[in-house]
Amino acid sequence: GVTSISETISRRELDDAKSYATQMGANHQTIYTCELKDNNFSSNPNNRCYYCKKELFTKLISIAKEKGYTYVVDGANFDDLGDYRPGLTAGRELGVRSPLQEAKLTKADIRLLSKELELPTWEKPAKACLSSRFPYGTEITVEKIKQVEQGEELLEDLGFTQFRLRHHGDLARVEIPLAEFYKVMSEEIRAKIVAGLKNLGFTYIALDLDGFRSGSMNESIINSDKKVHHG
Repeated sequence: GVTSISETISRRELDDAKSYATQMGANHQTIYTCELKDNNFSSNPNNRCYYCKKELFTKLISIAKEKGYTYVVDGANFDDLGDYRPGLTAGRELGVRSPLQEAKLTKADIRLLSKELELPTWEKPAKACLSSRFPYGTEITVEKIKQVEQGEELLEDLGFTQFRLRHHGDLARVEIPLAEFYKVMSEEIRAKIVAGLKNLGFTYIALDLDGFRSGSMNESIINSDKKVHHG
C-alpha cells in the first residue's frame, strides 16, 4: 500500500492510513506529491483532479515497476461512475485498475462486505481530498487548506459523523447530515462552531439546509450538463 502525503490530505486521515496498514500487516510506504505547486491544480479548474491523479499515478507506476508489480490499483467504486470524476480519466490513461469498480461493488456493498470481514474501516465516514472544499475557479492555497482542515477537525471533535466545510472566501458553508441538525440547535454547540470558525478567519458561518452530500461542488457542473442536454 502507498499513501501520498501532501497539504491536501488531512493529518488525521494520514494517521488513520498508517494505523490501518499496521493493523493489517500491510507493506506500507508514503510518498510526497506536490500538486499545489502545479498551477493546473492550484488554480482549481473543474478538471483539477485530473492533474493530481496523473502525478500520483505516475509515481505509483514507477514504484510498481521498481518492485516488480504488474498493476497499480485504486479504490474507486461503482458509485463513482455516477459522479463527476476527472481523476478516473487520468487512471484509465495510465492503465490503473479499479477492482471494486470492475466488480460493480457500490459503497453500500463495500461497507457490508467490510463489516462481514470485520475490517475496522467498515463504517468509517467518507472523506475526500481537502481541495474539494473550494468552488471551481477559486485558487487553492496552503493557508486556505489549513482553515478547512482545522474547521473540519472542530466539527469532528463536536461529534458530527459526516461533515464538509466548504470554503467560500470569508464565508464558511457547513454541511452536516439532516439527522444531526438538532445538534446545531444546541446553543453550546452552535456557539463553539461560530467561535471556532471565526477564530480561523471566517467572517460568516452558514449551515447548508440541503445537508451533507459528497461532491456538492460538482452540482453546478452536473446541473450545467443537464441544461445542455435538455436545452
